[in-house]
Amino acid sequence: MERSAYGASLAGGSFDCESFIKQPQTILRVLSWVFSIVVFATITAEGFINPHSQSETKCIFNQNDNACSYGSAVGVLAFLACVAFSILDAYLPQISNAKERKYIVISDLVFSGAWTFLWFVCFCFLANQWSHTTVTEGISGDAARAVIAFSFFSIVSWALLTLFAYRRYRQGIDEVGLGYTDPSHDQNTPYPGYPSAPEGYQQSPFTHNPTGDGSYQPPAY
Repeated sequence: MERSAYGASLAGGSFDCESFIKQPQTILRVLSWVFSIVVFATITAEGFINPHSQSETKCIFNQNDNACSYGSAVGVLAFLACVAFSILDAYLPQISNAKERKYIVISDLVFSGAWTFLWFVCFCFLANQWSHTTVTEGISGDAARAVIAFSFFSIVSWALLTLFAYRRYRQGIDEVGLGYTDPSHDQNTPYPGYPSAPEGYQQSPFTHNPTGDGSYQPPAY
């Protein structure tokens, strides 16, 4: 049976691209990556308008610039996090240290949980501001609704990522508890012993006898 720790196969294995692409975490990260692009790209391109009565640009969500800034910031950071954690997921099977694997999984769990909450706040904030928007001249309603919709989709995708990260963390705890041995800290392997003397070995006839008194005895003629 192949041993593993924290959801990755035994350390030292080769990278399997096909298996990596088919992993649920990889698919969810790609979806979250796409959703984040839609949110911050839409806000950047169509989230600000310049009303005729004002010289400065205003956010399409009730002219509240904080709403657009918050949505863009959450989207950009989610985009970068998806790329970073995808690289870590690909590199995880090659890490032999169980503690390093644990730290990566915990980071994934904490960040995914935090971003699920931030996307929820983003969805509620933007939906509330859009419902109170009265000035619609020059505003693309489809763009605003797309940002709100993909913010909601991001809640689902990041919540599932949190769930998978938690399962991987629990799996790692159970596997380590069942006797997973970190190769970098395994000191139970004994050193090879010296070979024993072959059977039938006879001591050299010229070997000094330690039981003698050490006195000189002249030969008898």
